[in-house]
Formats: sequence, C-alpha cells, structure tokens
Amino acid sequence: MNLPLTDLTLAQAADSIRRRDVTAVAFTEAILTRANAVQPKTNCFLRVHREDALAAAERADAEIADGNWRGPLHGVPLAHKDVFDREGHVATAGAILFDTPATSPATVMSRLDDAGATYLGALNLDEFAAGGTGANDHYGRTCNPWNTNHISGGSSGGSGACVSARAAFGALGGDAGGSVRIPAAMCGVVGLKPTFGCVSRAGTAPRTFSVDCTGPMTRTAEDCALMLQAIAGHDPRDPATPDVPVPDYRAALRTDLRGVRIGVAVGNPFDQVDPEIAALLASAAGTLRDLGAVLVDVTVPDVMRLNDLQQILGKSEAAVICSKWMRERPGDMTFDAISVVQEGLLMPATRYLEAKSLRAPLLEAHVRAIYTEVDVLFAPVLAGPTPTIAETDFEDHDRVEELFTRSARFTRFANYLGTPALSVPCGFSDGGLPVAFQLHGPPFGEARLLAVAHAYQGATDHHAKAPELA
Repeated sequence: MNLPLTDLTLAQAADSIRRRDVTAVAFTEAILTRANAVQPKTNCFLRVHREDALAAAERADAEIADGNWRGPLHGVPLAHKDVFDREGHVATAGAILFDTPATSPATVMSRLDDAGATYLGALNLDEFAAGGTGANDHYGRTCNPWNTNHISGGSSGGSGACVSARAAFGALGGDAGGSVRIPAAMCGVVGLKPTFGCVSRAGTAPRTFSVDCTGPMTRTAEDCALMLQAIAGHDPRDPATPDVPVPDYRAALRTDLRGVRIGVAVGNPFDQVDPEIAALLASAAGTLRDLGAVLVDVTVPDVMRLNDLQQILGKSEAAVICSKWMRERPGDMTFDAISVVQEGLLMPATRYLEAKSLRAPLLEAHVRAIYTEVDVLFAPVLAGPTPTIAETDFEDHDRVEELFTRSARFTRFANYLGTPALSVPCGFSDGGLPVAFQLHGPPFGEARLLAVAHAYQGATDHHAKAPELA
C-alpha cells in the first residue's frame, strides 16, 4: 500500500483486514505507535490499553483466518470518550469522583465488541462532559491537532483530536448540545449526533436524561455509517430506543444527489457567520448543487427559543445527576462544574416542566415547517474560526458560559428536538484550521444525512488531509 496504515480510512482498513492483505495486529501496532507519538502534543488519551488491544487484534486475525469474519469493524482499532462502562474499568466522565470499576459494559461497548472492533483506550473530555473547549483541570487540556495553540472543542475533544490525528480509525463521543459536532468541526472530522433513541444510552455516564446522544466520530461519512450500523437499534436497557428495524446505512450511501432537496438555512441566527466561514459554506453548497441537489433557502423558526429550551432541560438534569457530588465532595469538582450544577438547582420546576411539555409539539411543528419542503437542512456548525486556547482560558464563569452559548447557537436546537445532525469538513480557514458545515434531518433521517455527506466527500478531498503533528 502507498499510504501509511494510519492514513487509511476505517472502511479501507476494514477491507484490508477482511481480505487478509494486512493483519489486524499490524494495524493496531501502527495506530498504537501513532497514538504514542501524538499524545504529548494533543493529550487526547486518558488511558491506552496496549496489551489488551494487541490481544484483541490477534483474536480478530485468528477468527478471520478461520472464516469467522464478524463484519466491517472486525479487527479495526477504535477509541472512545471516557463515559462508557467497560467491565473492570472506571469511566471517569472527565472527573475524579469515580473509583468503582464497572461490572458490565455499556450497550454500545458490547455491540462494538460483538462486531469485533479492537478497543484501544479511553479519550479525554471536559469535566462531566460539560464544556466546549476540551479543557480539563484534572487530566489536562486536549489540544487541536491542526494547531496545538487552538482548542479541540468539546466536550468530546479527545475523540475529535484522536481521529483527526490518525490515532484511531473512529471514536464514540456524546452530544447534549453540540459536543460531538463542535469538536468534529474544529478538528476536521465527521461527527454524528443521532436521533434521540437511535443509540442506546445504557451504561453511559449521563450528562442529561433527555438531550444527550452517543454518536460516532470518523474521517468519512462511510466510516460513520459503519460505526452507526454496529451501535444503533433497540435496547431493552434503554426504553427511549424504539423497537424498529435499523436501516442499512452503508447501502444507502450514494455518489450523486439528483432529486435531493437541500434547504439552506437563512436568517437569524444563520446569517451571523464570519465572512471567511460563509465563503467556505457557500462553496460547499455549490458542490452539493453540482452533484445534482436542488438548493432552496429555508427559514428555520424559533431556533434561539429552542436553544434556550435545550439549556433548561440540560442544566436542570445535570443538576439532578451531579448535585450529590457537590454536596459530598465539592473539593473534587472545579468551579465551572459547580456553577453548572448551581444554575440547574436554581431553575424553577415550572420552567423545566414547560420545556418538557413543549418538546413534542415543537418537534412536530419543526418537521412540518422544514421537512415537508426539503429532505435535508444545510447550516453552519460554528459562526467563526476555532479560538486559541488563550482566547478561551477564562476564570470568569459568565464569560465561559457566553463562549459556549456563542459556539453552540447552531447545534443546541437539534438536541432539544431530538433530531439527527452531522458535521462535515468543508475546507480550511486562512489560518489552516478546519471548517465544517452541518446537515440536519427529521427523526431517524441519519441515512439521508450520511448519503449527502458521502456524495460531497466523493467530490472533495478536505477529509483526506491530515495534520502534521509527528
């Protein structure tokens, strides 16, 4: 092969392993070497399970040699945000409060194990998965592989940085307000927030009860489809997962977009975008048009209101989850984490109940207003360039909150509504940092989002570029 093993996509690595052109052990050794090289610069890993990973790769090679190929993740090295239970391990959730090893795995972990994926280790994140910069006072900051003076985004910053730096072929993250899509955009990878209920939350450290989703972060839409295929579907342990068939996401991918109606989000707040970002988004939209899509301008109603309602749910539920620790071990929590809990504790119950009660009718109105006219909504992920670490290193919690609100203005509404959204790289700023667009769809519309992204990536090469870290 001409490319280094670590530069292959997940799908390419999977095909090589299946054909036995390259062993799973060789891929795992290459990825472990890469992880060791980039860790000092990115701090994306919290733990690397080297010996366990190599043993799993050896088992994969033996199974495949015996004709027992489990599918396209078999033998492929993956790493995941440290919020998922693995038997015998502690999922830290970016905090220092937890010390009891899990006795059973999260559903997504057991499904990836069943698919034969090789588990490399746990990835860094903001404390309690509550942040948007990748900062963590306990474990150190995750840095952006494209420029380590810039933030990775968060809270799944370790996942975004790891995949971008070619230290895993894919990773899982969690998204309660943009925590998959924002670091995916900042690090130049694909990041999916699935429909609420598409992927089980069982065994996952909760950030919230009703807006948090687990999603894949990969280099390509095809890779994302392969990971989603393995983890999606009904789980008796999570009553939010409906018992419905899971689509064949890879089979739904396409290379042209003839007949696809794409709505381009216009008006407030989507017109509040830095000119450089706007130009790259316009170019990406033009590529989609060239692929055959029909583009129409769409006004998305009530975005800022939906964002506010997401915050009411998220902060109230985070307070319920974390208030025990604030009472018992406040010295082991940072000021920012305590501030988030306090905001939730002060939230009137009437506001929370109103936000819950409005969710279904507002979702129905949103789908009727948007998806009766178009198939997919095209929008920004971020309004401006990725900030430097210095620009986000605030001690003032109000300034931190202002930054999060500004960064998540295009992402939070999908969490409130429970609809799927996908971040797709579409170029680089003048400063050499990735820029992305976002695709939104109706509930359980992941296959269409991935198909549009796959067609776009077939016509562009932004996703194929790698940071020069080591």
